[in-house]
Amino acid sequence: MLAVYFALTYLVAWALWFGAAAIAGGAEGASQFLFLPGTFAPGIVAITLTAWKEGANGVHALLAPLLKWEVAGKWYLFAVSYIAIIKLAAALLHRATRGEWPQFGETSIVLLLAATLASTLTFAQAGEEVGWRGYALPRMIPRFGLGPSSVLLGVIWAAWHLPLFVIPGTSTTGQSFPLYLAQVTALSVAFAWLWWRTGRSLFVLMFFHAAVNNLKDIVPSVAPGNAIVGWLTVGLLWGCAGYFLVQMRKAN
Repeated sequence: MLAVYFALTYLVAWALWFGAAAIAGGAEGASQFLFLPGTFAPGIVAITLTAWKEGANGVHALLAPLLKWEVAGKWYLFAVSYIAIIKLAAALLHRATRGEWPQFGETSIVLLLAATLASTLTFAQAGEEVGWRGYALPRMIPRFGLGPSSVLLGVIWAAWHLPLFVIPGTSTTGQSFPLYLAQVTALSVAFAWLWWRTGRSLFVLMFFHAAVNNLKDIVPSVAPGNAIVGWLTVGLLWGCAGYFLVQMRKAN
């Protein structure tokens, strides 16, 4: 069933994204009507398959972790600060090794934090988290274990975004996919570790997801002269991922 889940998730999202690209030239509103649902494909497919196999009770169990917000405050602190600390550390390493600071983002940190909170409270990341960590990860663990599952899921998660590197006009068009793959796979390990430590809370993961999306550009890897920042970020993310993988051996 996992193979079916991943195949359908790719099929639905890619069909919508490429369909949006095909009509974008003359119908921007229609292209967005197709593009945005594609980002919810992991959750849509997960709910559909769960309803088919397990009925309403299964769907309720799948979605219930979205409202599991009563966890220790330290996990929210981790979620909101993790990528910011990684990026600032990359900037420090850039200064130490290159003799100059990289370019920093221009958006106010207050606005970025507000966007993170708003994105979480509107469940903007629910489509992905219900699918990747709500449906797929628990079903991968019995076969592979938590740590290896987090790495494998990271590769699948990153590759799912591949059309967004070739479709014109997206935030990742023309960027390095190998760099993205390395970063997202390492982040997947951190997501799985936080999911485990919070008792499978998808609410905290939505907050983490929103923080990563909004705060990663406090030191943007794609800014002019910042190419090295991306690889420094990869190194730091994988250093942390190694620690998380060791910790997650206790979950097996």
